[in-house]
Amino acid sequence: MKIGLIGAGRLGICLALLIEKTGLDVIASDVREDYINDLQKKKITTAEPQVQKLLEKSQKVEFTTDNSKVIRESDIIFTLVQTPSLEDGSYDVSAVWKVVEDIKKEMNRIANYPKSFVVGCTTNPGDCDQFKESLPDSVDVYYNPEFIAQGSIIKDLQNADMVLLGGKGRHSEVLEHLYYMIQLGHKDANVHVMSTKAAELTKIAVNCYLTTKITYANQVGQVMIRDGMEDEVKAVLKAIGGDSRIGTKYLNYGYGFGGPCFPRDNRAFAAYASKAGVKTPLGTTTDKFNDEHTKFLYEYYITNNKKNLPYYFKYLTYKEGVDILTESRPYELALHLLNSGYKVYCTDLSLKDRVDSRIIFDTPTEKIITIDL
Repeated sequence: MKIGLIGAGRLGICLALLIEKTGLDVIASDVREDYINDLQKKKITTAEPQVQKLLEKSQKVEFTTDNSKVIRESDIIFTLVQTPSLEDGSYDVSAVWKVVEDIKKEMNRIANYPKSFVVGCTTNPGDCDQFKESLPDSVDVYYNPEFIAQGSIIKDLQNADMVLLGGKGRHSEVLEHLYYMIQLGHKDANVHVMSTKAAELTKIAVNCYLTTKITYANQVGQVMIRDGMEDEVKAVLKAIGGDSRIGTKYLNYGYGFGGPCFPRDNRAFAAYASKAGVKTPLGTTTDKFNDEHTKFLYEYYITNNKKNLPYYFKYLTYKEGVDILTESRPYELALHLLNSGYKVYCTDLSLKDRVDSRIIFDTPTEKIITIDL
């Protein structure tokens, strides 16, 4: 059996390399020719730990820019192409439709040899049903998104809390076993099987719940800070999370949520809820509070800066340990401070050419206020 993967980006390359570790042959494609050339030379520029070493050791992964080749040679075809957000919050799945059309063309040429199409990128509830309707009966369609965090993709794939598998077909058991093998056979893969539409909803609903939890923690923190209990915010949140019904994960006072997934999934859930006739969805409320929380932090820091000292940020990306500035709350806070005339320092030189030129990339020698939430 051979596994194909279309879209060998940050997540796709990690999945391809881990599938290869299970002993299967893999062929992966991407539209970026220079990127594929580097992969063929076993070179990659990424902030993801372990990827370079896995790539150097790989023997059974073939890289190409030819999607048709991936489709022809594979029994199971994963796609992890980009699905950017539209103005209404829903996802633009035109790149997935391009893959669907490519599959249809190839299936006509190979006499509809049975295959499975696994959508791993985030889509709108109901999209996979439409993909299935468009494809021949010989192609089964599954929805299988990954629940990972940027900066720890390999680790998260090998230690998944759960695997979400929407759809049933000839390769259902193979896919379940594949995840068991990816997790080194030492952990129950905890696979949740349901319809593709229910799985698509589950993906965005999970992240919407996590943004709610982050927002709740920041709301508690704001209340305590306003009432003079700043020093006990961590203790209170730890106690709240000590209740097994709640848990401590994502229950921390901080900048708020950002990055390429949480804000988008939040808005997608709100858009889907609106189409379903549900008014005032939770996603809209948490999104609004997240914006207000950045303003709260700005006011808090300038109010407590009586001497107009410069500010130092340990990181400006949406979270520590990644290179992603997408909807970064620390960076947005830094811009607020810069626009108010304050000096801002940061020592992460990898960001120097990607952020506002007013930010000083040097170790501060003057007295500063460190912002490290």
